[in-house]
Amino acid sequence: MSELAPYAVTDARSRGRRVAEPSPRTRSEFQRDRDRIVHSTAFRRLEYKTQVFVNHEGDLFRTRLTHSIEVAQIARSIARALNLNDDLAEAIALAHDLGHTPFGHAGQDALNECMGEHGGFEHNLQSLRIVELLEQRYAAFDGLNLLFETREGILKHCSPARARTLGDLGERFLQGWQPSMEAQICNLADEIAYNNHDVDDGLRSGLISLEQLQDVELFRRHLGEVDRAFPQLADRRRIHETIRRVIDAQVTDLLNETRKRIIEAAPRSLTDVHATPPLVGFSDVMYRENNALKGFLREQLYRHYQVVRMTSKARRIISDLFAAFMTEPRLLPPQYLAMAASAGKARAAADYIAGMTDRYAIKEYRRLFAVGEV
Repeated sequence: MSELAPYAVTDARSRGRRVAEPSPRTRSEFQRDRDRIVHSTAFRRLEYKTQVFVNHEGDLFRTRLTHSIEVAQIARSIARALNLNDDLAEAIALAHDLGHTPFGHAGQDALNECMGEHGGFEHNLQSLRIVELLEQRYAAFDGLNLLFETREGILKHCSPARARTLGDLGERFLQGWQPSMEAQICNLADEIAYNNHDVDDGLRSGLISLEQLQDVELFRRHLGEVDRAFPQLADRRRIHETIRRVIDAQVTDLLNETRKRIIEAAPRSLTDVHATPPLVGFSDVMYRENNALKGFLREQLYRHYQVVRMTSKARRIISDLFAAFMTEPRLLPPQYLAMAASAGKARAAADYIAGMTDRYAIKEYRRLFAVGEV
């Protein structure tokens, strides 16, 4: 492995853990973080949480778990190519969706509305809450006791008001500092993964078509290359070959643009990265093409009437569950009812609902509202 760049995060340059622990004997500190995330309960639950299509709609559609693994693969590859800490990039990527609600963004929006008078709900903050408090696995501390830089990378967004409650972790939002380059990589790897893989799932579902995607320059260009090189290719392989080429083009563009920015900014340390405008990014051309792809997915897939029907049901399930727990907190399982005494019943209800898988939320809804269910 090449020597890490002087502005990469390393074990020696880390700001450490909230609770001091002996150094691991057979792995790096960031490998320990990655392993703790993989073994967490919240990570396993991602297998049954929606990406676009609710879990029961098909075995081959992506879930939050497969999405997180795909983000980690892209982030790790980019970090290694730039001589950055690929273990940190992998850990952040695997943890970035731990706090996501059931039913994807529809669930998050519904829970945020329910929590409007109680501090709101945001899945990045919930991911942080999970790794700092809600995971109950270790004798010496609550949460996973991850390194500062891993927790910083998980927290992609944060309002100034909330940042003031987070101590050192919120300082960068108040000061306008950038996160590590490893965290910046994860933000873009997330976009690359979900845009391209939502295209794949949308095509597999039949909700969007190759004919519609001809309007998206980035996809049309690479589909044309595939058709010229392999004119007799079957549709599934044709789609996969096109998507892998789009991903490769985006990763290559990101690497070239990032290297260009590094040369121009000449960072010498992690402190320089914090004080410099984002170093990881697409070229102007790829940025516009990527936005066009996102716009297509928003209009043609996420707002498709069949997706809207399911998300409408999802919002109702989340809202009704929350209202029931607020009206009668004793409906909460004992551990969440106990949590309500310190965190408040709204936050305890949100923690319980956010931790549900799609199918568990549907079952809980039936148990609470359907006559004859227990």
